[in-house]
Amino acid sequence: MKLEGAKIMITGGSSGLGKAMAEVLKEAGAIVLITGRNEEKVNEVASVIDCFGMAFDVSDYSILPEKVSLAVEMLGGIDVLINNAGIGEFPVLGEIQIDQLNRVFGINVFGLTMLTQEVLPHFKSQQYGNILNIGSTASLKGFARGSVYAASKFALRALSQCWQAELRRENIRVIHVNPSEVPTAFNKEDRQERPDEKNKLTAKEIAHSIKAALEMDNRGFIPELSVWATNPWD
Repeated sequence: MKLEGAKIMITGGSSGLGKAMAEVLKEAGAIVLITGRNEEKVNEVASVIDCFGMAFDVSDYSILPEKVSLAVEMLGGIDVLINNAGIGEFPVLGEIQIDQLNRVFGINVFGLTMLTQEVLPHFKSQQYGNILNIGSTASLKGFARGSVYAASKFALRALSQCWQAELRRENIRVIHVNPSEVPTAFNKEDRQERPDEKNKLTAKEIAHSIKAALEMDNRGFIPELSVWATNPWD
């Protein structure tokens, strides 16, 4: 697809991976709208990037129809939905609380699905669209303390595969992206960005990978993309 003039909505776009995606795609000429839960931060980042901003929580399911309608109106349509909003909690088995499962799945799986369903009629009516689900290498292999988070990302990977099977005949591309560890504000209570680390990925590597995947001609798509740091242990 051509990114010049493309209308793109990015959830969780006020920091980390989402912010980097917004910057890279805006630089490529796209019309971008970012979302996030903190209104002040969303508006501040949107002002810096010179894109649209909208504050809401994807786990507040009842407001999603209204928010998607407003987003489409602000963008003047929609070509790409990037489902990037996500949280993590990391208890060991034996200490898992139902509230932790509800919080993580509420955003990473349930809210993401319900938001996508609100965008889908727009894609179907135009017989064209792109859904990018930001998973994690945790959707490929479990790890200690990963019961809640990894399970949500495994579920998201399954959703991506199901939607690919359902939507290809509608000319809707579904791309599942698995970043490995990237120092960001993820899982930090103060939401302050972590500094870059010498041999680990930065959010820019993920953003450029997504840009390249989107730019593939519409006759093809990349079903799943995993991005690893070459040698994070050095």
